[in-house]
Amino acid sequence: MKDLLLITPPFTQLNTPYPATAYLKGFLNTKSITAFQMDLGIEVILELFSKEGLTALFAHSTINNQDPNLARIYSLRQDYINTIDSVIAFLQGKNQTLARQICAGNFLPEASRFEQLDDMEWAFGSMGMQDKAKHLATLYLEDLSDFIKEAVDENFGFSRYAERLGRSANSFDEMYSHLQNELTYIDTISLQILEERLKQVQPKLVLISVPFPGNLYSAFRCAQFIKKLFPEIKTAMGGGFPNTELRDLKDKRVFEFFDFITLDDGELPVELLHHNVCHAEPVEALYKRTFLLENNEVIYKNNSTQPDYKQSEVGTPDYSDLLLDDYISVIEIANPMHSLWSDGRWNKLTMAHGCYWGKCTFCDISLDYIKLYEPIAAKTLVDRMEEIIAQTGETGFHFVDEAAPPVLMREVALEILRRKLTVSWWTNIRFEKSFTADLCLLFKASGCIAVSGGLEVASDRLLELIQKGVTVEQVAQVTRNFTEAGIMVHAYLMYGYPTQTVQETVDSLEMVRQMFELGILQSGFWHQFAMTAHSPVGMFPEEFGVIPEMNEISFANNDIQFKDKTGINHDKFSFGLKKSLFNFMHGICFDYELQDWFDFKIPHTSIPSDYIVSCLERDDHFATKPSAKIIWIGGTPLTEIFTKSKKGNSWEMMKLTFHDKRETVEISLEKDKADWFIHTLKSLTISNQKTTTFSQLKTNFENQFEDFELFWYSKPLNTLREFGLLVI
Repeated sequence: MKDLLLITPPFTQLNTPYPATAYLKGFLNTKSITAFQMDLGIEVILELFSKEGLTALFAHSTINNQDPNLARIYSLRQDYINTIDSVIAFLQGKNQTLARQICAGNFLPEASRFEQLDDMEWAFGSMGMQDKAKHLATLYLEDLSDFIKEAVDENFGFSRYAERLGRSANSFDEMYSHLQNELTYIDTISLQILEERLKQVQPKLVLISVPFPGNLYSAFRCAQFIKKLFPEIKTAMGGGFPNTELRDLKDKRVFEFFDFITLDDGELPVELLHHNVCHAEPVEALYKRTFLLENNEVIYKNNSTQPDYKQSEVGTPDYSDLLLDDYISVIEIANPMHSLWSDGRWNKLTMAHGCYWGKCTFCDISLDYIKLYEPIAAKTLVDRMEEIIAQTGETGFHFVDEAAPPVLMREVALEILRRKLTVSWWTNIRFEKSFTADLCLLFKASGCIAVSGGLEVASDRLLELIQKGVTVEQVAQVTRNFTEAGIMVHAYLMYGYPTQTVQETVDSLEMVRQMFELGILQSGFWHQFAMTAHSPVGMFPEEFGVIPEMNEISFANNDIQFKDKTGINHDKFSFGLKKSLFNFMHGICFDYELQDWFDFKIPHTSIPSDYIVSCLERDDHFATKPSAKIIWIGGTPLTEIFTKSKKGNSWEMMKLTFHDKRETVEISLEKDKADWFIHTLKSLTISNQKTTTFSQLKTNFENQFEDFELFWYSKPLNTLREFGLLVI
């Protein structure tokens, strides 16, 4: 028996739990509040995609014989039923030897998804058997997903359910109407699992976290079920969806399902709800940012004067109760960077609350989750990493920041190296100039494998209008720095931003083409600009040349339909942009004319074919800030003294041999300078808590020798600069 049950409703991710409930449970632990958490989505998937589940599903299905793909899957139903358990076990990492059988062919039944199969040999090589098998097994599951949508439940999707009902739902009418219908096939499975868990946990309060529109319908179904069968249990909703969409909530019918809806950071609101529900209620209950129904009216209560908890006080995310060994890793397309979102179990953490930049005009910068910036101390963060590793046994971390701060990333990397932790991590960033080649090498040494960031509209005029704070040239240089350090880069790309012209869209595509061709981007995703109520564009549309279509708000309020004064139909670019990018991500079709991607006439690009190349050439390697930190991440060299002679003069030299995991480097220095350098390296190592600045190093050198810059920028030192002598 627990006081609270925390639920993530169907569906979010197959490969790793969405972290909201783990964050909340970690906080509740600090308050000795008992709670159980469940990812209902993965439990439904595992029930559905099993031998019993598919047997029942095919029996329930309604087949349209006019659709040859559905007919094919249905006719092969026994093959799907026979193989499903072993395929799921393989995707859970429990049955790895099956990869050979999958790759050999004639094991998996194949339907329409296999018709677009990538060149397997090109994509995975001769040895990438596990990934190749994952990709084939993913196509197999997607065939089944297509069947479910067409023949069983049109709302199904692996990472969303009935998403359309949650999108831009200014009125609750359509959602309410659907909730009066009979349960869908997926509903039935979900609620059977939920009922068992409710009987087991016996909570007084159920908290349902709704991160996305694709979770909303299921959240309401769960709450409706609880109200009907367990009326004594109180229900509450929080998470990303209500935080952004339900701030103007007025419809009383919502409270037929939920007793409370909380906004923004959930720790204090949930603590107060727990007190109000699970303890004797005081004369006036205290709430933090909470909607409830009072005297048959929707009331927003924020009558607690207690401040929100600092990030240092919220505890370490707790992943207990979740079925960590049962998540499913899939590979949708053969791109190593793109697969990170769906392949592998990642522990989710946040380096900083909010965004340190907080200026982008398309972003919800007026809301607390962006606006209130509060970083966590690097030592505290790495403490939490160690706690989570001990709990989950997993050493992979995805820092889910809006934009991870470069300075904090640096300190976290140093702390990881000091503790000699072996971890893999990736995060979201802004492509700002502080990400130098040396800093990227430090990140790589600490276990960073990838970064994602917003290039958005690859146009300097529009980047300035967005207030992104970067230029295309700067993005190119930064992505080059990460790539050369061995860190993969994903770019978020945008089209249809207000005032964007057709020429700028074409030019953006050319910029992106060049960056992929040069290999400084490995992955990307185009999305069409959406105007949101809490962004500067949404709050001040006249300043951006857009005319909003305003509706009466009684339920959700985020996405706003609008007309761009340019009158351009940006929708028509969607297919061509995405098709070209798909090919660029596979390293092909760079020689195609841009016109080839579109079935309508577009202008020629105005971007020179060598534009990105020229951006990469404009980089100053000989400018070091006096305050820059000097770090040595290499090992101790082997030394050998020898004599050098020239024109009758002889002097002692020292050869220094450095070994790292991949190669050996030798440099030679005059013996006295070599002695100084070896001694100095010891003070520059990661283990030394006190860092040395460039200015201090220069002063130290010039106490014994002359002209530090001549020494520092010499060929031997430049060799070591690529081998672990970092300026950060």
